[in-house]
Amino acid sequence: MFYIDLDELDLLAKKLRWFSRNKFNLFSFRDAEHLQLPKENPDQSKNTRQHVEEYLKENGVEGTQLKIKLLTNLNVLGYNFNPVSFYYCFDQEENPVCCVAEISNTYREMKLFFFGKDELDGDTFKKITTKYFYVSPFIDHDDSFDFKLKVPANTLDIKINDLDKTGKLFFISTLMGEKKPLTNAGLLRYFFSIPLIPLQVMGMIHWQAFKLWLKKIPFHPKAKNPELQRNVYKPYKPQIK
Repeated sequence: MFYIDLDELDLLAKKLRWFSRNKFNLFSFRDAEHLQLPKENPDQSKNTRQHVEEYLKENGVEGTQLKIKLLTNLNVLGYNFNPVSFYYCFDQEENPVCCVAEISNTYREMKLFFFGKDELDGDTFKKITTKYFYVSPFIDHDDSFDFKLKVPANTLDIKINDLDKTGKLFFISTLMGEKKPLTNAGLLRYFFSIPLIPLQVMGMIHWQAFKLWLKKIPFHPKAKNPELQRNVYKPYKPQIK
């Protein structure tokens, strides 16, 4: 994953041969793939930072003077899928102020989860909240996420676990890693060592789902319980022919 200051995207595009913004390259960042307001018919004239500032304002945070760093996957050869991205927001003294988790399902729908200072415990944002979002056909919409989002430093340590309606832990997901510099040589190395990683992520999600289906794990169709999908951005609209 890449950890990028939103104010430095254009500078990185100038400095790094293999990175572009809103243009094709080995790696690229596309504003349209991230948070856009409003939920439907979003304002395409605004960039990601402007949309995030607007969202923060809705949650009582003035974001214009904050540094906003995004932990995310980039496009690889124009393709991308981000199961989750994180916006970490800092004040002028580099103190964490808030965080936004941007979770997407394979239908490209998006759900945001906001973490303010009340959820900040030391260097980790913590919250348990009902999903109300279709993430997996094998997990109920109204189970809960248990977030533990440590502010990235030299290492990455993020946990988003799932709890059932009784509060019992039944699914564990973790992101761990070590910080590496973003360089031209590094981008080439990542491109060849983990080829087409976003496509691999999408493929592995469906492969694991297929194996669970073969084991006859209870399956929830996308159209079931639509009332439990709440505050969804970029809602999926099936094509009618």
